[in-house]
Amino acid sequence: MRNIDIYDTTLRDGSQREGVSLSVSDKLKIAEKLDEFGLKYIEGGWPGSNPKDIEFFKRASKINFKNSRICAFSSTRRPGVAAEEDQNIKALVNSGTETVTIFGKSWDFHVRDALKTTLDENLAMIKDTISYLKSMGREVFFDAEHFFDGYKANTEYALDTLKAAAAGGADVLVLCDTNGGLMPWELPAILTAVKETANTSLGIHVHDDAGMATANSLLAVREGVTQVQGTINGYGERCGNANLCTIMPNLQLKMGYRVVSEEQMKSLTALSRFVAELANIAPADQQPYVGFNAFAHKGGVHVDAVSKKPETYEHALPELVGNKRRILVSELAGRSSISLKTSNNELKLNKGRPEIASVLQRIKEMEHYGYQFEGAEGSFELLILKMMKAYTPLFKLEGFRMIIEKREDGQLYSEATIKVRVGDEQVHTAAEGNGPVNALDNALRKALEGFYPAMKKIKLVDFKVRVIDGVDGTGAQVRVLIQSSDDHKTWGTVGVSPNIIEASWIALVDSLEYGLLCRKLPEFAEAKDVLEQLKGEGVTSLG
Repeated sequence: MRNIDIYDTTLRDGSQREGVSLSVSDKLKIAEKLDEFGLKYIEGGWPGSNPKDIEFFKRASKINFKNSRICAFSSTRRPGVAAEEDQNIKALVNSGTETVTIFGKSWDFHVRDALKTTLDENLAMIKDTISYLKSMGREVFFDAEHFFDGYKANTEYALDTLKAAAAGGADVLVLCDTNGGLMPWELPAILTAVKETANTSLGIHVHDDAGMATANSLLAVREGVTQVQGTINGYGERCGNANLCTIMPNLQLKMGYRVVSEEQMKSLTALSRFVAELANIAPADQQPYVGFNAFAHKGGVHVDAVSKKPETYEHALPELVGNKRRILVSELAGRSSISLKTSNNELKLNKGRPEIASVLQRIKEMEHYGYQFEGAEGSFELLILKMMKAYTPLFKLEGFRMIIEKREDGQLYSEATIKVRVGDEQVHTAAEGNGPVNALDNALRKALEGFYPAMKKIKLVDFKVRVIDGVDGTGAQVRVLIQSSDDHKTWGTVGVSPNIIEASWIALVDSLEYGLLCRKLPEFAEAKDVLEQLKGEGVTSLG
């Protein structure tokens, strides 16, 4: 099994995506996670461009990376300036990394119109810079910027830039599709010409402006490239860079190359979501391999087949990349969906039980009304319990009232007053909040935490509102999805109503009840009763 070197540039190229701003601390955390995953090269940034990257390299030098080499990035020397006198090159050397990456122009159009220098001077800039860095004992990669566009515009000159880099001693020549417009069928002939010109290891660095970055990267490996550059989740300027979260499993699981160990590959999904969290970007649910929906099944026929043989509708096992299979319950579901969904959620309900049909019918009615259980497993499991008459609610609502006031200073004031009954005891309380839903949440918790202390551990982490059908304007149905978590797990709940407060209330109550039921609190007598009843009904633990 041949090894392919993965070169990650999330910390530099990836951070050029709009909206991404990684602190030095963020970059160090990501670098340590990439090292743990087993990547060979991590590009930390351009030390000559900003103080943040200089600080990163200082702090990174004190970390003992076990698997990865930290790389510093820079341009060639400027026209008319010796490499050892160029400020960017000085900063690159001062970064102290064993490996450096230099980019230079390989498109004559850029040399003349962007650098404003001669073609010969550009070749000298490439060779001089690499020669100087090699004399300093560095491993040097040459990024041939705009190589494919340059090759198509002036083949001889583009190849001359590679010859200059090779003459300077470059360890790897990296062919860059900087504008991201290369088509896969163009690649083999170009790589053949490159291999006939330069007897040096080759790398590939492509952008995704035409949606071809993954295809071009994989095809380049088939054509003999040994280093693949890209970013986690495909982050990058414009349409992004080649997505390593797709490329790496394809190389290892589909093409027989080795990029990391099998155990390390199982943490790919966690790595993807870790980087997304620090970049403050919502993970792409439809992303291959690591996306939340990558192994999600909704249609009844699909679910039935997957429950028997996963390979019927899955091209790879989700466990190989640390993801998991999800069964979506909807109006398209069949009995197998209900059975498998409850099984996956550790709520066992056998496919042959008669309750399946009534649960399925109820779900279809609710989804016709506007409910969606795909991201609301908490509401789904509570629905199962309620339909089996195996669950007693935590409390009974006797009423609540909202006050929303816009004051003279322009501030909005929200207060909720609530009256609930727990057993034989009535509780009447009020609370403020920064909005009506927050006030309602605070009032409900204030009323119930004395009875259920573990409710303090349940936190609301996400709140989404969607208008289901806009034909009725402000009177349309709305769906509220709430995501909550405690110190054990995360779950979703849903509520639907023409009134946003009522929809929020439904989702909120489900969230708290489900969270307490999952914790199996000693003081939660109802949950204990439920679990005992379920043992005799063919349903087992909620986990």
